[in-house]
Amino acid sequence: MSEAAADIAEILFDRDQIAARVQDIGREISRDYRERAPLLVSVLKGAVYFLTDLSRAVAIPAEIDFMAITSYGAARAQSGVVRLIKDLDVEITGRHVLLVEDVIDTGLTAGYLVRLLQARSPASLRICTLLDRPYRRILESLDIAYRGFEIPDRFVVGYGLDYRERYRHLPFIGTLRDDVLESAGPPL
Repeated sequence: MSEAAADIAEILFDRDQIAARVQDIGREISRDYRERAPLLVSVLKGAVYFLTDLSRAVAIPAEIDFMAITSYGAARAQSGVVRLIKDLDVEITGRHVLLVEDVIDTGLTAGYLVRLLQARSPASLRICTLLDRPYRRILESLDIAYRGFEIPDRFVVGYGLDYRERYRHLPFIGTLRDDVLESAGPPL
């Protein structure tokens, strides 16, 4: 067992469960966007694994683009302040945009992104998230069109999700042991 995997308290979703759910979402998107070529917009870095697998599961032409924001810093809790670090490379006016997120909990970050993208007059704008943590939702009006899994109010890592820039590479989604979270050493 790798050192990173030894830090895991519980595996919530294994590789096969994630792959099956991503395929299901890909079929839904392919059906809903047939005869339209959506632009899949991912937020770096956490959603990259999900976006990559999702783009292969979508059976229709689709483009991808990336944004980068910060709302966590090195902390585990959101600061409430969102900063845009990298904007889209393509114009989205008149495009069908699907915002692809790794996890939505309070909804503040996703709400910020929706407002930012909506101001650019896309033909449509919908949200797809791999993980939904509704117990922490502050922004109740957030409409999530596609969701992979609902998760408990626990900090999760793996499949692109990190803690202090570690654990993204794990092929599953799990929770960290409490002692790992409590011993927050310097970020890697």
